Amino acid sequence: MRVVGITFENSKQIYYFNPKTYDLRRNVTVIVVTERGLQFGKVVLPPFIIDDSKIKLPIKDVVRISTKKDYLEYKKNLRDAQTALDKCKKLIEKLKLNMQVMDANFTFDRSQLLFRFISDNRVDFRQLAKELANIYKTRIELRQVGVRDKAKEIGGCGLCGRQLCCARFESDIDAISINMAKNQNISLNPNKINGVCGRLLCCLKYENDTYKEYRKELPNVGNIVDTPKGRGKVVSIDILNKKYRVDIKDVGIVEIDGSN
Repeated sequence: MRVVGITFENSKQIYYFNPKTYDLRRNVTVIVVTERGLQFGKVVLPPFIIDDSKIKLPIKDVVRISTKKDYLEYKKNLRDAQTALDKCKKLIEKLKLNMQVMDANFTFDRSQLLFRFISDNRVDFRQLAKELANIYKTRIELRQVGVRDKAKEIGGCGLCGRQLCCARFESDIDAISINMAKNQNISLNPNKINGVCGRLLCCLKYENDTYKEYRKELPNVGNIVDTPKGRGKVVSIDILNKKYRVDIKDVGIVEIDGSN
């Protein structure tokens, strides 16, 4: 399938659209159809052929290359969205809601005004949505997002010193559990396994399947095992090298190659 890669305001994620017959070069701005309505976007990947299995089908169309009028309308939407954000914050304070609104965005055709917010609990925002709809006369959507999503938007550097994975390339933030750290023999010190968002590091999942597979061939720490030098207790394991160390009475610590 022939597709074009497009990004939107304040988003690093690339979305794929059908370019149809338009000549779309890098940095050309376009109007596209999305699930939320018409949106103003920018081309970051000129049209190319991609395997259908690598994208989510069906994909929507590029409506047209944007005009100067479209651009002026887009800039007005950005200004109005900032005003709406300030108004929303005042209403949240008035209604005493336990939520922190992150941003506000109009669709290009102003058919919807989306507010994203963070909260530790479920929030009854029906009155807030009603008051916002009365002011802006359009469909209001209030979407609760997690702290991972906020970190993805803001960006930054991780413990490794590199740009956050979620901000650089990670588009689907899967469930990450403490068992992934245990599988990889990583210290459960929160300072070591938590990211800047305060949640478990996204990178814990990258090699988890490999560690799980390698661990199948190794005993657990504390197990009593037989070795060529005698019977002893496993005191440590080296998962990636498939080795483990055993404390044998009257012999001491011996290293065993678990791959044999």
